[in-house]
Amino acid sequence: MGFRTLVVPLIAGAALLSACGGDGDDAASDTTEGGAAEAGADRLTVGYSPWPGWFPLAVAQEAGIFEEVGLDVELRYFADYLSSLDAMAAGELDVNAQTLNDTIAAVAAGSDQVVVVIGDNSTGNDQIICDESIRSIADLEGRTIGAEAGVVDHFLLLQGMETEGLTEDDIDFRPILTADAAAAFAAGEFDCVGVYAPFTLQAMEREGAHVLFDSADFPGTIPDLFVATREVVDGSPEAVAKFVEGWYRTLDHIEANPEESLAIMAELAELSVEEYESFAAGTTIFTAEESLAAFADGDDTTSILHTARLLNPFLVEAGLTEREADLDGMFEPSFTAAYVESLGG
Repeated sequence: MGFRTLVVPLIAGAALLSACGGDGDDAASDTTEGGAAEAGADRLTVGYSPWPGWFPLAVAQEAGIFEEVGLDVELRYFADYLSSLDAMAAGELDVNAQTLNDTIAAVAAGSDQVVVVIGDNSTGNDQIICDESIRSIADLEGRTIGAEAGVVDHFLLLQGMETEGLTEDDIDFRPILTADAAAAFAAGEFDCVGVYAPFTLQAMEREGAHVLFDSADFPGTIPDLFVATREVVDGSPEAVAKFVEGWYRTLDHIEANPEESLAIMAELAELSVEEYESFAAGTTIFTAEESLAAFADGDDTTSILHTARLLNPFLVEAGLTEREADLDGMFEPSFTAAYVESLGG
């Protein structure tokens, strides 16, 4: 299952891409024949898919930023997030944009993947939405709640309930695909639902629906990443370093050219600029300094290592992995650290 399958376009009645399927790259993708980069070459094949934290790559492509840092990048845009995960696992990509959940699941399944950039946190785009009768987390006890099992919103639900000493055994949990969950809640089937944008809009169509809590209340619970293969990290570290530099230069470019950049990202998402801005606001894209801080070990979810230690058993319990992943060596902050140091940080 894909954990980050954002629907585009955001038009009422449009066909929804579920987290269980897809047929590969978007037709407009910048793709060429060939697989991953050869060791030692300053060339990378990078995959990404619909999510506000990853759309800056479209700006990088338009502005030629990777060329400026001396890196030949083949950007492959996947309309279906799941297809990007499949391509990464198949060795067709050197780097992919993906969630921490999926990275842990891939490593647990035997794929040697390394987190090289902590790109963003969901800070509001993932929501637990309830009917008007539920006004506190304590009110969730005994209620029927729908969410896609094992996805980020299921994890968010459990994090919220834990604050009141509740577990999944205290609710009537209904596993259901995200798109179906939003529709079912809007039709009155559940008391609450866990969904991410833009499915949140459909869920909120129900009279009296309101957000009980969201990812902004649990900083770091849902991080999005750039993940490289071990082969490219070990064999082409200069290329990875240039990718990291190019990413942060792109963020600088967007800050300096906001209108132009928003237009590029909204066009790729097939949204108006206003619609795109409303979803982008629920995603906090990290500066290099913020990413480096998130790599540090800690005792709350602002540390990616702490979050990974929480997710590892959760994925096993949810039946998405057979065993916990070995987290040793899965996080590589050195590229971000080198970039920060180059800035005098």
